Amino acid sequence: MDKNNNNSFQRRLTTLPFRKIAPNIVTTLALCAGVTSMRYAIMGFWGKAIVCIFLAAFFDMLDGRVARMLKGSTKFGAELDSLSDFVSFGVAPAILMYQWTMHDLPKFGWFFCLLFATCMAMRLARFNTMLEEEPQPAYWQNFFVGVPAPAAAVLGILPVMLSFEYPDAAFLKSNAFCGLVMCVVAMLMVSRIPTISTKHMKVPTYLVLPLIVLVVLFATMIISQPWLVLSIATGIYALSIPVGVLFFIKAKKAARRI
Repeated sequence: MDKNNNNSFQRRLTTLPFRKIAPNIVTTLALCAGVTSMRYAIMGFWGKAIVCIFLAAFFDMLDGRVARMLKGSTKFGAELDSLSDFVSFGVAPAILMYQWTMHDLPKFGWFFCLLFATCMAMRLARFNTMLEEEPQPAYWQNFFVGVPAPAAAVLGILPVMLSFEYPDAAFLKSNAFCGLVMCVVAMLMVSRIPTISTKHMKVPTYLVLPLIVLVVLFATMIISQPWLVLSIATGIYALSIPVGVLFFIKAKKAARRI
């Protein structure tokens, strides 16, 4: 009996179903995109650095869905995902902002970048801890606690994207403005503010076709005016934060009445 158990354990060590490997491959692509963003930021290729952060966000969105679809979630995958998020959405945006403008404010500029990366690490640590705690009430399934990592990264680099579209707007590259943006986003990451999550969101059938048309329109516009469209989309997300708080309060009140 012991010999059979030993053989079974050895087989598990030497073989692994592809469905458990696939999500980790996608997560590794996100990590590679984040590290490549840092390389482009150091070289001064700001546009390429931002594109890599968006690629990392895309792969980060994809890996969870692949894991759920293939039922390939693992403890290793969860840890790898957190490390990838910290590099791609914490360190990469901080280095991009420092190389772009914050280096002109030697000590305090680096402080804001450190603050951003540190708050990202604390947010991810809190997220992992919450997974091991008791389940949240049902109304929490449509919300995140604080601003999620990919959204925070995009909000943090918003001044860079806007500067591509409005190069004459000097305030976009000012240390005071960029430092304020990074500080506010860092606080939003570690806050308890509920933000809207689309993981469990259901779309009514009568909205499916209009939604597809909007996606096609978005794809068309992003080809012709990428930085303007991405900046507007990021701005809309920022405006959705107080809206999410109102929806959360409404959902919480409704749950108490039941």
